[in-house]
Amino acid sequence: MATNLSVADLWSDVVAVREQSPLVHSITNLVVINFNANVLLAAGASPVMAHAHEEMRDMVGIAQALVINIGTLDPYWVDSMKLALAAATQRGIPSVLDPVGAGATPYRNQMLESLLAIASPTVIRGNGSEIMSTAGATVKTRGVDSSAAAHDALAAAQALVGRTGGTVCVSGEIDHVLDAQKRWARLSNGHSWMTRITGVGCSATALVGAFCAVQPDAWRATTAAMAFFGVVGEVAAEKVQARGLGVGSMAVSLLDELQLLDRATFETRLKLELATW
Repeated sequence: MATNLSVADLWSDVVAVREQSPLVHSITNLVVINFNANVLLAAGASPVMAHAHEEMRDMVGIAQALVINIGTLDPYWVDSMKLALAAATQRGIPSVLDPVGAGATPYRNQMLESLLAIASPTVIRGNGSEIMSTAGATVKTRGVDSSAAAHDALAAAQALVGRTGGTVCVSGEIDHVLDAQKRWARLSNGHSWMTRITGVGCSATALVGAFCAVQPDAWRATTAAMAFFGVVGEVAAEKVQARGLGVGSMAVSLLDELQLLDRATFETRLKLELATW
């Protein structure tokens, strides 16, 4: 697998999502279901937000990717996640885990560990605190907010890559994407207003699922998804601010730019560094 990625490579994955409209099965949290679904639709993917035990295996059977988000846990939903993750692993489709609020409570940590015992996800994406906690570090979280910068979590991300053999994305002011091939992408796009809208981080995870559905290299797919969403956030914020509007309009503008962003804008704005670790 190549360490080098061109802007053209990443844009081709954006186009693939738009053209192939992969079905992404998301078991996500109650706070963000609607926004996550709209983000996937705006990007060109097809969302399904199902959690009934009776249809988990069948739903995974028709999906091209599975996304699991532990934001609002209860025992029924945890069992849904376990059933879906086992089915996705058996079927061989990519799975993406968002360990929302990891480290906040013992119950959340136990449920996360029980999921990881079922199978190793293809990708784990979270903020610095979440990645550190998932990797076993003792770290305080503030609900879904991070108390650690992304760069502080790099050692934890590397340990998590070693445990799962998959790709780990640490999101923050700079997004870091690492994998077992020792590849490391650093992305510096995005806008601070993205942190002031409920569900944006969770939607980034959903996008990673969509990109993994069309791009078999999970590290490249994760990098492409995060790059795309980062540029979208920048453009959306600038357009909203130029009109003298705020974060409410920003949420709508994000959906607009997910649909409308063009290659020239993406190529001009992308801030990507590639390295090995």
